[in-house]
Amino acid sequence: MYPSEYIQFLAHFHGDRDYFECHELLEDYWKKTDPRNKDSIWVGLILLSVSAYHHRRNNFSGALRTLLKASKIFEFQPDSLAKLGINNIEFFQLLNEQVSTLQKGESYRSFSLPICDKALAELAKKACEQKGFMWGKESDLTDKLLIDRHKLRDRTSIIEERKQSLKTRKGSE
Repeated sequence: MYPSEYIQFLAHFHGDRDYFECHELLEDYWKKTDPRNKDSIWVGLILLSVSAYHHRRNNFSGALRTLLKASKIFEFQPDSLAKLGINNIEFFQLLNEQVSTLQKGESYRSFSLPICDKALAELAKKACEQKGFMWGKESDLTDKLLIDRHKLRDRTSIIEERKQSLKTRKGSE
């Protein structure tokens, strides 16, 4: 019923808190299923992950800007959230709390998404355990591989993809 990428996203979001991996998982899925739709619910979840990643790194302005973009997407798609097993009311309360936290410059704290579908929660918890993570564990703020993951990755394929995209756009002008 739910895409496996989404279940893996939830496992990382609530387990090892690897928001970079959350972004990667859903970006790949979004590109396969709803490419170029910047208002896709998947883009909203990607931006939510990016916001949490920035907040954990004390980039408050980047985290707030990204979260506000995500919030706009979510506002127009409450039905999509419900279809993804998320409690809309609790989710929007959570978003408002996160915005307030960022505006006040408060330190990052791990948070959980309000999953209302018990079967989904069980699937995500099982995926989390299979990866060796503990569901609901706080972020390890001393883990540099987690905190600075964007600095440590191999960007070769991303750079090549952007070059190809630019060539394609220039060729169609």
